[in-house]
Amino acid sequence: MKIASYVANGEASYGAIVGDGIVDLKARLGFPTLRAAIAHDALAGLDLADAKPTLGLSDIALTVPLPDSEKIICIGRNYKGHVAEGNSVLPKTPSTFLRLHRSFVDPGQPLIRPRLSDQFDFEGELALVIGKPGRHIDRRDAYAHIAGYTCLQEGSIRDYQFDHGLSVGKNFSGTGSIGPWFVTADEIPDPTALTLTTTLNGVEVQRTKTDDLIFDIPHIIAYISGFTELVPGDIISTGTPEGVGFARKPPLWLKPGDMIEVEISGIGLLRNPVIAER
Repeated sequence: MKIASYVANGEASYGAIVGDGIVDLKARLGFPTLRAAIAHDALAGLDLADAKPTLGLSDIALTVPLPDSEKIICIGRNYKGHVAEGNSVLPKTPSTFLRLHRSFVDPGQPLIRPRLSDQFDFEGELALVIGKPGRHIDRRDAYAHIAGYTCLQEGSIRDYQFDHGLSVGKNFSGTGSIGPWFVTADEIPDPTALTLTTTLNGVEVQRTKTDDLIFDIPHIIAYISGFTELVPGDIISTGTPEGVGFARKPPLWLKPGDMIEVEISGIGLLRNPVIAER
């Protein structure tokens, strides 16, 4: 199933995408948020075969899939090609950092190039949604803790990233996006067999198979759960492949008027225009 959070008539809700509409699940399941529904395993076994859409997709505004997730954890330098294009060495452990909710905008909404820099880079990524809590998760059990998968645009402000650190360069307001929904894990039997592409103004700038990760998904979940408890609704982004803007000659930065798209086979297309900060 494709599970989305959305706003309709000023009210936030969540539901399942069916055709060109959405089946509202908030009333059906009785949980106030999608995060709560995931925590209670309410999506498992949900049968919508005969369900009719509550609203058309044109009648709703999609939001990031988990607006109230406890944490968003990103993995840096996790594709061999991306490490090579940055003239770096292969990491021995996953490079992890946190992103703030305000650093992300909803699907379809404008990414914001900040006033302080024009080095606004694109990074298409596969992200996963945690469905089952855990600490010190064995890598053999890791997939059982995943509720689903989504697309993530992890925009970075490169000069601030390199000069001021990851926490600054990765957290400018409105520089990333997540969505447009997540696909439940039962429909993605092998997340290493997906194709990820990023296009800028219709031109492909990144393409990879998700089996090229340096640290695979079980390793990532085991590693992160070693230092913090993972809880339902947490989002973990697995890193970006080669092709990013800063590694190009000349560099290719996002600018106002651009359209950036991240598409992952079996999941969907995340599309955002770019505007200048006012």
